Amino acid sequence: MATPGKSADSTAAGLSLVTLLKRDRARTLVRAAFPRRRAHVVAARQASDVEALLIKELVDAVIIDAGAGDDAQRLIARAEEFQSIPFIVITTMLPSDGPLLARAAECGVAEVLAEGVDDAVARDLVMRRAFSTRFERALSVPPPQLHLETPLQIAVWQSVVRRAGRPVRTDQLARELSVSREHLSRSFAVGLAPTLKRVIDLVRVLAAAELSKNAGFDVRDVAEVLGFASSSHLSSTTQRLVGAKASSLSRLRSMDLLERFSRYANVPDPEEQEVTPNPEPQPSTRN
Repeated sequence: MATPGKSADSTAAGLSLVTLLKRDRARTLVRAAFPRRRAHVVAARQASDVEALLIKELVDAVIIDAGAGDDAQRLIARAEEFQSIPFIVITTMLPSDGPLLARAAECGVAEVLAEGVDDAVARDLVMRRAFSTRFERALSVPPPQLHLETPLQIAVWQSVVRRAGRPVRTDQLARELSVSREHLSRSFAVGLAPTLKRVIDLVRVLAAAELSKNAGFDVRDVAEVLGFASSSHLSSTTQRLVGAKASSLSRLRSMDLLERFSRYANVPDPEEQEVTPNPEPQPSTRN
């Protein structure tokens, strides 16, 4: 019996899965592989519900029941538009499923699960393909340009990366690491390391760049699923950190963004500058 890999399991609790399941056996498979403590599972009723969720929140994987008829066909056809979000098909593996599976392969479906597969195997296959898992795996080691070297800096980086671009506040990270908010902010930006806010924003921009490469997302969609206030907020954040417009993220690789981030490291960040209060008027010293 295969068991989930350790790297995949580290992100399990945060995974967001959207399912379109029509048959009881498909529902049973998903319930057994992903009980509530393992992932947040949203059950959609029809293909249009899945499509709406994809551009509303960050989805780690879409699981489709091959027995869902026209809805299954419709979603499979859209898999190639969301290459960063794995589409996974559950099937009986009967000869009658042949045409649908051929279409799934043509459209870039990431994985096929046969009914009756072991729960742990199914869980491992989905988790290894999930967006958050792959994002975390790709950035698990802080890039050298960021100069994050202390145990605290590395722990914070990995915690932020684990969220795959979702919003996170300093007090959330402080509670997770059992330190005060003030200690965290003060101890993070030591040496040549950037401030914590800039690092959090950088990770979100890296996630935005990955999602922007999917034909199914426009800039507004990317801003929405990553929790930015608006597409303008995403654009201003991108401009502030890497000197590029959000519309150009689809053409920039992670290494390009990190190199640009390093170039802008010494540029004053207007969102981090403290307002110095006006000094109180001093009494006149004239006789």
